[in-house]
Amino acid sequence: MQLVAYIANVTRMRRLSALVGFGMLVVATAPAHAQLSGSVRIDGSSTVAPITMAAAEMFMAEHPRVRVTVGISGTGGGFKKFLDQDSDLRTNISDASRPIRAPELARAKKLGVDFVEVPIGMDGIAITVNPSNKFCKALTVEELRRIWEPSSDISNWNQVRPGFPDLPLKLYGPGTDSGTFDYFTKVIVGKTKSSRSDYTASESDNVLVRGVAGDAGGLGYFGFSYYKANTDKLKLLAVDSGDGPVTPSLEVIRSGRYKPLSRPMFLYVNKTALKQPPVRAFLDFFFDHARQIVEHPRVNYVALSDELYGLDRARLEQVKTGSAMNEAADGTPLEEVYALH
Repeated sequence: MQLVAYIANVTRMRRLSALVGFGMLVVATAPAHAQLSGSVRIDGSSTVAPITMAAAEMFMAEHPRVRVTVGISGTGGGFKKFLDQDSDLRTNISDASRPIRAPELARAKKLGVDFVEVPIGMDGIAITVNPSNKFCKALTVEELRRIWEPSSDISNWNQVRPGFPDLPLKLYGPGTDSGTFDYFTKVIVGKTKSSRSDYTASESDNVLVRGVAGDAGGLGYFGFSYYKANTDKLKLLAVDSGDGPVTPSLEVIRSGRYKPLSRPMFLYVNKTALKQPPVRAFLDFFFDHARQIVEHPRVNYVALSDELYGLDRARLEQVKTGSAMNEAADGTPLEEVYALH
């Protein structure tokens, strides 16, 4: 996905202006930037990846001698690389669509890995079906639970609700290393990682999109951004958590009405890596342009408040290590969580 269109003459001392192809933000390169070189290694959530990929391309347009790589191993897979036994192989930043979990915290402590946790945006989990599906406009949380719980034997749409047709139900969802999988199973099934296993699983949301788009009986869940990028291939369902069906949109997710399928997204930054000029410069760049990156139509997430981005900057400046979210009670506003930690 090409996110940046270069419009300057790159042969003139690499001093260029980059017009962001996915928006109108213009980044001007200063002469001092030419001296910054090195690498920034990022891996983790496929949901968060569009944000860091966009930031990486913008940043590299301004700092052409820095190489920023963004991998997609899923949130759990990203934490495995972030907490690799070999310190030379560890990533600098981990993309995460859920807070770090207790076993990962224990491994970080064992390895002596300190990190700074910063929330960067909000996402909703989209429930989608094939566009040929004309009979289903919404599903209840209870119906989703019955479909996805480990003991489920639902294999046909006519088992989901009376009146639905005799049509094989084919399921598509994130793999077990995905933070989306963790969050969905927690809020829908009632227990993290509790899910039926007989579905097409992938850490790549694009694979899931293609699966649902190519299967008349398909039903899948993944980050809202991937639905927005494929509206011509998918049909979006509303979700009823007890107060009537709610169809997600950026405005609805921002309002908090899309319950229980909206959640924050995070970056986890290795404390040692934070001392490296390219890593620190990348993070400074990101927070200089966070709202434009997160909310642009080709990224399609919900930006946080200016207060929260200010708290993020403070955490990085003061190198506040540890996970505030892991200690927070469910439902606590993010501003409150990070103001207290």
